[in-house]
Amino acid sequence: MVDSTVLVESLPTPAREKEREKGSDFSELSRRIADAGLLRRRPLYYTVRFGAVALALAGGVAAFVALGDSWGQLLVAVALAVVFGQLGLAAHDLAHRQVFSRRRPSEAGGLLTANLLLGMSYGWWMNKHTRHHANPNHEEKDPDVSPDILVWSRGQASRATGLPRFVGRHQAALFFPLLTLEGLNLSFNSFKALGGRAVKRPVLEGTLLVAHFALYFGGLFTVLSPGKALAFLAVHQGLFGIYLGSVFAPNHKGMPMIEEGTRLDFLRRQVLTSRNVRGGVLVDVFMGGLNYQIEHHLFPSMPTPALGRAQLLTEAYCAELGVPYHQTGLLASHREALRHMRSVGEPLRAAR
Repeated sequence: MVDSTVLVESLPTPAREKEREKGSDFSELSRRIADAGLLRRRPLYYTVRFGAVALALAGGVAAFVALGDSWGQLLVAVALAVVFGQLGLAAHDLAHRQVFSRRRPSEAGGLLTANLLLGMSYGWWMNKHTRHHANPNHEEKDPDVSPDILVWSRGQASRATGLPRFVGRHQAALFFPLLTLEGLNLSFNSFKALGGRAVKRPVLEGTLLVAHFALYFGGLFTVLSPGKALAFLAVHQGLFGIYLGSVFAPNHKGMPMIEEGTRLDFLRRQVLTSRNVRGGVLVDVFMGGLNYQIEHHLFPSMPTPALGRAQLLTEAYCAELGVPYHQTGLLASHREALRHMRSVGEPLRAAR
């Protein structure tokens, strides 16, 4: 794991600054990436990928209707949890304009996928995610490390009160159980955000959210008895939340946190706070390309199939600069994240 001291040690030296007076370190990497053609759109890839997810969703719905009031529906719930996770990854790529270069088709696809199919506000999530990309792991500016329930630094732990203080004591052990609520949490915050400034089209987004839940709960309680419907809901939403958390948590949790006043250029801010996850094709599919988190943060609009080659160029370039570049396996990434969560919760346990 990258130590926080690299945030200072990896800053450009005066000699390197003079050497690159005509451009930043990132601009040179950007030139190499562009010369390799890695920012070109990949319409065939996204047609096949999104088509496969659409067929999986249609197959899951068809199986749900065909099985009727049966406990076998819990297997359908498991399958649809995976499909919903893939829909979330599709919405992510649409929001970053990896699929379409223009705003309108990206937004239309995002609203359809996020609001109608997932029950999550596209506008709210995009606002939140954009702020995360601008300042990853920044204690004051990254909403993904705000101490809402969990704490992500010892400073946050020392200031925690109420629920974060209570949960933070054992947050490493509670992390995956809490993830079972993440899908419902996203939906709750989506409805809550309709009255705020983050959602620019609250009527449209609200209508799509209501339509989603009318179809979702209407289908559950029409086809299934109340007990089976609640069991389906628990399995589906619980596994969906765990899937999302398993995709997003390895990317930054346990990497250096940035405090107010720390000065980093764009390349170092993105590389030092991100972690790549190795694992081949299966991990690529499971994480939707977000296992190449460093490259994704450097080039958010880069299509998913280009990230693998970009990783080789970026790692080699970071080696030239002496910038630490961290990647590990999927299980190891979770161990690092959980170890960090346990460590930052230590002051809360000691204070009991």
